[in-house]
Amino acid sequence: MNAAVRAVVRTALDRGVEVFGISEGYAGLIEGGSRIQPLTWSSVGGILHRGGTTIGTARSEEFRTRPGRLTAARNILATGLDALIVIGGDGSLHGANLLRSEWPGLVEELVASGQVSPEVAALHPVLVVVGLFGSIDNDAAGTDMTIGADTALHRITEAIDAISSTASSHRRTFVVEVMGRHCGYLALMSAIATGSDWVFIPENPPKSDNWEDEMLASLKAARDAGRRDATVVVAEGATDRDGQPITSERLRDVLGKGLGESVRITVLGHVQRGGSPSAYDRNLGTIMGHAAVETLLGGHADRESQVIGMRGNRVERISLAESVAQSREVNRLLEAREYARALEMRGPSFNVALGTMQMLLRALPHPPQPGQRRLRLAIMHAGAPAPGMNAAVRAAVRVALDHGHIPLGVQGGFPGLVGDDIKTMDWMSVDGWASRGGADLGTNRAVPEGPDFYAIARTIEKRRIEGLLIIGGWEAYQGAHRLFEERRNYPAFEIPLVCLPATIDNNLPGTELSIGADTALNSIVTVVDKIKQSAVAERRCYVVEVMGRRCGYLAVMAGLATGAERVYIPEEGITLKAMKEDLDALIRGFQEGKRVGLVIRNEEANPTYDTAFISALFDEESGGEFEVRQSILGHLQQGGDPSPFDRIQATTLARQCVSFLIEQAAEAKPAAAFIGTVSGKLVFHPLEDLPRMVDEENRRPKQQWWLSLRGINAVLARPAPSTRKPRERGVEMR
Repeated sequence: MNAAVRAVVRTALDRGVEVFGISEGYAGLIEGGSRIQPLTWSSVGGILHRGGTTIGTARSEEFRTRPGRLTAARNILATGLDALIVIGGDGSLHGANLLRSEWPGLVEELVASGQVSPEVAALHPVLVVVGLFGSIDNDAAGTDMTIGADTALHRITEAIDAISSTASSHRRTFVVEVMGRHCGYLALMSAIATGSDWVFIPENPPKSDNWEDEMLASLKAARDAGRRDATVVVAEGATDRDGQPITSERLRDVLGKGLGESVRITVLGHVQRGGSPSAYDRNLGTIMGHAAVETLLGGHADRESQVIGMRGNRVERISLAESVAQSREVNRLLEAREYARALEMRGPSFNVALGTMQMLLRALPHPPQPGQRRLRLAIMHAGAPAPGMNAAVRAAVRVALDHGHIPLGVQGGFPGLVGDDIKTMDWMSVDGWASRGGADLGTNRAVPEGPDFYAIARTIEKRRIEGLLIIGGWEAYQGAHRLFEERRNYPAFEIPLVCLPATIDNNLPGTELSIGADTALNSIVTVVDKIKQSAVAERRCYVVEVMGRRCGYLAVMAGLATGAERVYIPEEGITLKAMKEDLDALIRGFQEGKRVGLVIRNEEANPTYDTAFISALFDEESGGEFEVRQSILGHLQQGGDPSPFDRIQATTLARQCVSFLIEQAAEAKPAAAFIGTVSGKLVFHPLEDLPRMVDEENRRPKQQWWLSLRGINAVLARPAPSTRKPRERGVEMR
């Protein structure tokens, strides 16, 4: 929420609009007075990394009444406000829409009672409202993600990872209860991300009356297969089909009796709401906050209340009334036990995740069907390691096995395919891989050429490989394309082939996000947060170098998430003039009280003006206003356990890739493709289209969606526009 507050305030001030903050939510709006205060550029400085909300929030029973809303309207008019930007969940947004719809009647009543003059009322005939979804449950209709959900998922995933270590050591079963009274998003996604053994969500109660026996049979089978622990995730609002709650205590009793062992309960509670926000949530709040002000000033919200949502990585403006109505309809359907309709309204991505989880829950795969053609599907990595690669392999192996096919693991990238370094994978060979960083199959940057093709053809024939999944980055795509081009010379290459994007650089075509990029971004943000804490104490500016090669994605998104004053990327380059302007801005900022400066530089932004040069230049020319230090983050960006997003994305993409291989194996001329997410949808692109979609010289896509965000960072990070006079119209934020 703080990222959204910061973006609203600075975008509005940059546009010459006065901004007020209402502390303690609608309760503060009703109380008025000191609860409604102007916000300045500096008042929202240094809040990006802070959890919660600096302006406070509170539930208000009084606002639910018309007299309460009448008082709120009086305070709005007394302050001279024209618009409200409301950051909150279903209840908050419904209240804002109700206030807007009642506005003419409320103003009329205030004039009639003499509390507001007709002249003041005439200046404010309507109340403009824009909403921002803020809810850890991710239960809002019309948006893929709500502010806070990704951070909550981080907290849950970290907790379950830690619990799993204890559970495995002691051969124990844990029941983990997470939030989600009417929405199972957190439970479902955390179960996928952590490789949990069973999950209960409100939208999908157990289908049979003897679900307890089915769960116990599955967990026992997993133990017999070698699994040392078991984790059951339950949303707080989960029920059976009769509407009876499935509580953590109920599960503990069932599991304890059925397994004959001690079962522990962990109720995560409000720890899910706390902590420093994830990189994704910081950027989501920033993008939404900026869009909210643009929506107000662009006149989009004059006719009806709008709410800002996201589809994929694109801002969507949605009718606030319609969104709230749809969200409440899902709750009504759940209470009426119309589960199929409720699931349908959750959308396709939720249902795809549910289907994936139901397959992964099995202790062992379905046995092959009698007479079934059992395909031999090879899985490999290529390129640099990226967090999430193991999660992709785990999902691919288990999907293949569950469909009755034989997964083969290629060791060490294309050299492993050349040298026939291949092993057969089974269900338990990938146990625990969902949360593991690195690439256990090994990887290599080598791209096949010359005699390699003959050796690979021999390996394919010898191993009877009938489909190939390549998980990796630039080298993976280049190698796959070369195999595709060599089909005319080697008939063995006429097999289904698909690439899954996995690289921290996020420099692959046909997808907006690659596996590993989210984890790398969070690693950068975590380190930069610590650097900034150190810098504040000693009036320092840090120049931080991040990876990315010739793609500036990590630098731009890290700059947005950390509030960097300047970001240098290869797409724009670096000039002496630009550095001089940036240095002057930093000096002015420190002279006016600034205590920390931050510059983020992509590793290949300029071959001459490297990180050491920029640091030395700024230090020399700072005039003693601040010290300069450099920090080259290096390979820590490639390491660590994958983030929840990367685990879930890897699992989803791998499932679709294996399905693609199975389908294409039945075709006379099997296709070759690469998968990606575009505007929130999964898309397969023909591999033959690869050359026209890439900038070969710079090893990046020709189309890079995130470049449009450069303008937002430029606005929010620039020095305060102290010489500008505010417009008469104000923008209000709750």
